[in-house]
Amino acid sequence: MRIHLTVSAAAFAAFLAAAAPASGKETQCAMTFDMAGWSAFYKTASGDGMVTCDNGQEAKVTIKATGGGLTVGSSKITDGKGKFSPVSAIGDVYGDYGMAEAHAGAGTSSAAQVMTKGTVSLELTGKGQGVDLGFAFGKFTIAPAGSAAAE
Repeated sequence: MRIHLTVSAAAFAAFLAAAAPASGKETQCAMTFDMAGWSAFYKTASGDGMVTCDNGQEAKVTIKATGGGLTVGSSKITDGKGKFSPVSAIGDVYGDYGMAEAHAGAGTSSAAQVMTKGTVSLELTGKGQGVDLGFAFGKFTIAPAGSAAAE
């Protein structure tokens, strides 16, 4: 009788494992955003956006970019777009990304930038307006809207 219960328990556990969603499945996420900033030897910009994933997850986010280097100017990006490398869940996109950029623009310009956070990479594209000239290194932070990390 005891062997029969053990086999039944093992069969039940196998059934539950088969019914559970596969762990490790990745999703593709994208972000749309607007941000504005300025720089005078220290660059700062902030804004907000929306992250959506092909698994149905979505979240409003705040973004902030900071850095040092030789840079002067002001800028505004509207209708920016970001594409993340595949992640396990939307929470994997939150955090600090390392970035390095070279930029030059006056009036209307466009730019592309790639940054990383561990194994997650993010490619940003956008069109902006302003005056911007220089070279800056820093970080780009994505946080859920309304969280303490966003401020």
